[in-house]
Amino acid sequence: MTLMLELPTRVEADLTAEAVRHGLPLQEYVLRLLSTAAHVPASMTGAELVEYWRREGLLGTRMDITDSLQHARTLRESAERRDKT
Repeated sequence: MTLMLELPTRVEADLTAEAVRHGLPLQEYVLRLLSTAAHVPASMTGAELVEYWRREGLLGTRMDITDSLQHARTLRESAERRDKT
């Protein structure tokens, strides 16, 4: 199946940087992300999700996040300000 997406410039840049960091072409990196996400049950607990991330080698992949609590706060505040229409 072919899927075409219009990504915001920032998202494309972030995905490209992560693909390079993993030594993968962008298309393969995005395919891996989508394949992985498709297998995560919505009913997973926080502990199960962290264990899943650990098994998949996803922990520690965001070296740009030096303070996870502050990053979570920033994400939450951004979501709270988002237009809810």
